[in-house]
Amino acid sequence: MKTKIMRKLTIILVCLAHFQALSQDPVDPYLALAAANNPGLKARFSNFMASLELIPQAKGLPDPKLTFGLFIQPVETRVGPQRASLALSQSFPWFGTLKSRKNVACQIAEAKLMAFQDEKLKLFTEIRVAYNGLYYLHQAVRLTEENLQVLSSFKEIARVNFEGGKTGFVNVLRVEMEEEELRAKLAFLQDSQRSALVAFENQLNAKIQTPLEFPDYLTLIPLNNQGQALADSMIAKNLQLQELKYQVLAKEDQIKVAQMMSRPSFTVGLSYIFVDERSDVELPDNGQNALLFPQVGMSIPIFQKKYQALQNQANLEKERIQYQLEDKTNQLSSQLEFLVMDHLDAKRRNKLYRHLHDLANRSLSLLLTEFTTGQTDFEEVLRMERKLLTYQLEYEKAQVDINNAVYKINYLVGNEKDQY
Repeated sequence: MKTKIMRKLTIILVCLAHFQALSQDPVDPYLALAAANNPGLKARFSNFMASLELIPQAKGLPDPKLTFGLFIQPVETRVGPQRASLALSQSFPWFGTLKSRKNVACQIAEAKLMAFQDEKLKLFTEIRVAYNGLYYLHQAVRLTEENLQVLSSFKEIARVNFEGGKTGFVNVLRVEMEEEELRAKLAFLQDSQRSALVAFENQLNAKIQTPLEFPDYLTLIPLNNQGQALADSMIAKNLQLQELKYQVLAKEDQIKVAQMMSRPSFTVGLSYIFVDERSDVELPDNGQNALLFPQVGMSIPIFQKKYQALQNQANLEKERIQYQLEDKTNQLSSQLEFLVMDHLDAKRRNKLYRHLHDLANRSLSLLLTEFTTGQTDFEEVLRMERKLLTYQLEYEKAQVDINNAVYKINYLVGNEKDQY
């Protein structure tokens, strides 16, 4: 059983190494860095490795018992006085007890392995979401800086029109007011970038020496399952639920152990007695030691209340975990429902703001033409430029939200290959 568990762990590590070797996503090197350095993940791994050490402890026999006795007053026998005795004995529990104890330890180790995998998948999800947040801030800074350049060109147009007597100086002031507001937003975005980067490094538990690399645009990740198939996949594969299921199996084996403890255990042994020679008579076997006296013993579990209490305790703990499993299933089902809703909402917003961005871009071109011919007010141009920036930012946010929702859904359904 321990070999089977280690085989599972080996497969996980080999898949992770294979993913690192073939990875193309810019975030993948940071996933590998987190896997090697994150203290929370290391703690889960150490907890799992410690649980493996319970297996040889559970399946081992009690230590043999060696006793030595010295007769203060020698016991006289026909062949001489008995001076000392030496005995070796070994206890054996009821048939099947050691196997059941081993099964308990193995199921606990399986549960710890699920906890380790869940921590790894959760960490990878958090890092991907954090990276997407940094990508959005990067895009927001870029778009805001580009918008400042556009406003600078607008200010030049307003100044030329003022100098030509076409408009008042108020249009120049309006552009400067827009610029000041936008510079304040840009400063906030840059501060947010620094804070988000610190949080990202804390997740990795490592300092990033080179600037983060971001793609020019996000590739939207499809959601593989929908509806009931997604819910069924979560119930079957979610790692938190798998951990609780293994804990239930461990309690079932623990009940068997408690039942077997209420049955007799056996002891077998050998004794050796040292005998001195008699000085008062000559005998053929004078002083001959008594060799290898076999011994057989049996413990009689008379006080059954404590064993019944052990069984009751194991049954109640199993019942507790089953309730936890049911409660966790309900919680995860609710989370999944909200994440699916978030995914649909993000897809709607993505489509909406792409369309609104195109409309705003066309409207801005028309307004600029109308402004140069004196058919519209300059304030309308500035208002449309603000809307264009808003739609650009909302479009980028919707794309990030789509992928983040997919990452979180994949985590809930235990879909590791889509997180690698």
